[in-house]
Amino acid sequence: MNDLSLTVNRRINQPARKIFEAWLNPEMMAKYMIPDDGFTVPHCEIDARVGGRFSFIVRRDKDNPHAGTYLVIDRYSRIEFTWESPFAAQGSVVTLTFTPVEDGVTDVELTHVKFLSEQSRDGHKRVWGQILATVETLVG
Repeated sequence: MNDLSLTVNRRINQPARKIFEAWLNPEMMAKYMIPDDGFTVPHCEIDARVGGRFSFIVRRDKDNPHAGTYLVIDRYSRIEFTWESPFAAQGSVVTLTFTPVEDGVTDVELTHVKFLSEQSRDGHKRVWGQILATVETLVG
């Protein structure tokens, strides 16, 4: 069911630059790429350039590797990357847009396309929402 997609929006009371940079910082990513309590990210690497890769491991009872390749890095406005995980469909892509609303306030939109099932899409939507909330806390 590769036509499935999701969009999550969040208004964050921080400048776009600060939120954007958090998405390309491995120390920050290790803190926000956690789906629920009890999970950790013991490994995270980022090569923040178009064609560069990121990888991280989400751990609870077992290790779940995640990785991707940066397709677009448009400073302070857009990041797009492939999404590779045990739960991802082939060709899955995530796009983040950062739109300043007013001084120090940014609308963040995350779109994720291609899922294995509706259940996978719905689970990802919940987790991406939690991740954006965590990013807001970390950059605040």
